[in-house]
Amino acid sequence: MHILVIGAAGMVGRKLIEALVREGGLGGKPIERFTLTDVVAPTAPAGFAGKVETLAADLSTPGIAAKLIANRPDVIFHLAAIVSGEAEADFEKGYRINLDGTRYLLEAIRLAGGYMPRLVFTSSIAVFGAPFPEAIGDEYFSTPLTSYGTQKAISELLLNDYSRKGFVDGVGVRLPTIVVRPGKPNAAASGFFSNILREPLVGQEAVLPVSREVRHWFASPRAAVGFLKHAATMDSAALGWRRTVTAPGLSATVADEIEALRRVAGEKAVRLIREEPNETIIGIVAGWPRNFDARRAEAVGFVADRSFDDILRAHIDDELRGKISV
Repeated sequence: MHILVIGAAGMVGRKLIEALVREGGLGGKPIERFTLTDVVAPTAPAGFAGKVETLAADLSTPGIAAKLIANRPDVIFHLAAIVSGEAEADFEKGYRINLDGTRYLLEAIRLAGGYMPRLVFTSSIAVFGAPFPEAIGDEYFSTPLTSYGTQKAISELLLNDYSRKGFVDGVGVRLPTIVVRPGKPNAAASGFFSNILREPLVGQEAVLPVSREVRHWFASPRAAVGFLKHAATMDSAALGWRRTVTAPGLSATVADEIEALRRVAGEKAVRLIREEPNETIIGIVAGWPRNFDARRAEAVGFVADRSFDDILRAHIDDELRGKISV
């Protein structure tokens, strides 16, 4: 099996590749080859005995998509994107990366002829906009209130249509906000959801720019990897022609996050959170959904985290070697 990962240098991409190498295959089939690409060259996975090609490439550059699929990978994970805050701040860049790059990939697959790979596309819950019902089901209409959400919603429609026409076997997954994200803060407007947990666990201050009453939809990096592996191997016919599902997650408030931090790491960690309201972030977050009805995804085999305490403990085990430095 040949696997192509676009966006391989990102957190989810790295963890997905590590899991595939550790498990030795995907869906019971051995992996003989990886093609890994991002705007910076990804690192080849340790411990993989097969062939690995790594390259720095921008999917939104004409001709790159055709080059990436020239050897006809069996499964393509399209994880690359400009995150929400950056897409809102740089309108042109957001559409170029998040929309044009996706369409170039779909077109390259179509034009290859006689080739229909499984394409796993990471979408976002940002495709939904207010007014929100109590819980958003997959049948709820998309009215995104951000450029990022609009770009993802358009890409979902393209995935449906190219799959309907038989050019690609697409499965889209609307990922919840991933916490706790390892590494340093990024440009995502949602980054504070991880920052207020990650930094206190290592004895550093973190800024909370929104109210503690803000509610959102979450999943751990472990769960996200599970979603992607399942999307790559499931029977896509179970989705019909609505090829994108909202992955199951946990609906929790910022206060719930903080209480989980208190239970797992103690009061000293909680005191490292500094509240500094940011009107720009408050405005963006106000247009985000808060709770979902994920029964459709669960019915076709997607599995969520059980609790926020589990999410925190997974981060401590996976990223901090089981130790809290506070």
